[in-house]
Amino acid sequence: MFKLAELFSNDTIKAILDRYKLIWSINHALSLLGWDLETYMPEQGVKERSIATSQLSVLAHKLLIDESFVRLVDKASDMKDLNDYERGVVRVLKREIEKAKKIPPKLVEELSRVTSEATVVWRNAKAENNFKVFEPYLAKIVDLMREVADKLGYDEHPYDALLDLYEEGLKTRDFDRVVEVITPRLKKILDRVRSEGYYPESHPLEDREYRVEALKRVNKSILELIGYDPKTLRLDVSAHPFTTSMGVKDVRITTRYEGKDFRRSILAVIHEYGHALYELQIDEKLATTPLAKGVSLGIHESQSRFWENIVGRSRDFVDLIYSIVAEELEYVREYTPEELYRYFNIVRPGLIRVDADEVTYNLHIVVRFELEKLLVKGEIKVSDLPELWAEQYEDKLGIKPKTYSEGVLQDIHWSGGSIGYFPTYTIGTIVAAQIKHAMESDLGPLSEVISSKKFDSIKTWLREKIHRWGSTYDPKTLMKKSLGEELNPERYIEYLESKYIKI
Repeated sequence: MFKLAELFSNDTIKAILDRYKLIWSINHALSLLGWDLETYMPEQGVKERSIATSQLSVLAHKLLIDESFVRLVDKASDMKDLNDYERGVVRVLKREIEKAKKIPPKLVEELSRVTSEATVVWRNAKAENNFKVFEPYLAKIVDLMREVADKLGYDEHPYDALLDLYEEGLKTRDFDRVVEVITPRLKKILDRVRSEGYYPESHPLEDREYRVEALKRVNKSILELIGYDPKTLRLDVSAHPFTTSMGVKDVRITTRYEGKDFRRSILAVIHEYGHALYELQIDEKLATTPLAKGVSLGIHESQSRFWENIVGRSRDFVDLIYSIVAEELEYVREYTPEELYRYFNIVRPGLIRVDADEVTYNLHIVVRFELEKLLVKGEIKVSDLPELWAEQYEDKLGIKPKTYSEGVLQDIHWSGGSIGYFPTYTIGTIVAAQIKHAMESDLGPLSEVISSKKFDSIKTWLREKIHRWGSTYDPKTLMKKSLGEELNPERYIEYLESKYIKI
């Protein structure tokens, strides 16, 4: 059993955690049902699955706002002698209870039902390049999320309420400022990279086909290199790579295999591994408590972006995996490690967010951010999205999608109701650069750590500074405590300029 008593001594907090265990158990089951829906569930199972998930969501909602449970949390919130973990429990639960009280059970049930169905509809619509099939579902989801925003309340912009669901305390104006800082500078870096020509805009390896079974072995070997435990982590396949945590000892990740351009699958595995490691390195004494999860989507994304970009796309890491890849994909032997590195770091304006390079990635996020703001405020309709999406891409990246599948239908997020989620990718990308800066102050140049295969040193640093705390501290407090600063876009720009311009 997990030793909760070592961190929680207050009797009221202990009573809260004992009651919370049932809520945690329902959420545990919901996570497993969601993972199964995306991986192994027969397509026709979606109707019954949507009923089950909606009913379980309603049950968890009722338990969270039960009057006797709320009284316990209110009682604890007035206590002055709580330790950091106990204060964390109160902070997290008061946020969850406040949101749950404001959102009626009927709205929770309807949103769960609609998004469960919409996920399957989106998957088929994307495969068939048919936006019209998905449009009514998305329109309903947007209406429901506007209602959620209204119920939660906001001071300035309805989008604030949705941002806060994923990144505690984040405001639309805060992210507007981030966008204002990074957008022109990203375009400037992109222009420099394209004019200098070291990092290619295309590479022959993008068109080389691979055997899926061979690449599965490559992905497994890479996971073994960076140190994963198959007893707590498993890798599967889905339409869109994702990570699901059932607890501190059970995390599932997925990738996809498209038959060519093998770096996409490899980088997806490394990306999702970063998410998984966060969950797996939370102090197990926090298991089954409200603190046994990442503190925010932005901090979570910083872990995946750190592993995918700062580690996975680095010259030293590509050198390490060269022999692994070449052993299974024989044609890679036609290229040098230097050429493989350039393949992993292609820089070009593209249409697909998940395949975007480090320089252009956040321009994809800016497009989604601008459109979501307009949708939530009711300034555009869902039917306007394809045309506006194309206009935004032409403005930000100089290209336009030719199909819905490579445009407005490419992401799974809206089908699941995750409006307000996309900005956390940019938050995470910025924080990843801040992590690199802070880590190198303690461990020395990251290139030397990677080339020496000292991945345990990286994982230990991340565990001690970020992972083990779970949600004990809010995002801003955690960053100040662990990194010595708040969100700082300059670290991200400095990292990009150092890698892509000062070569």
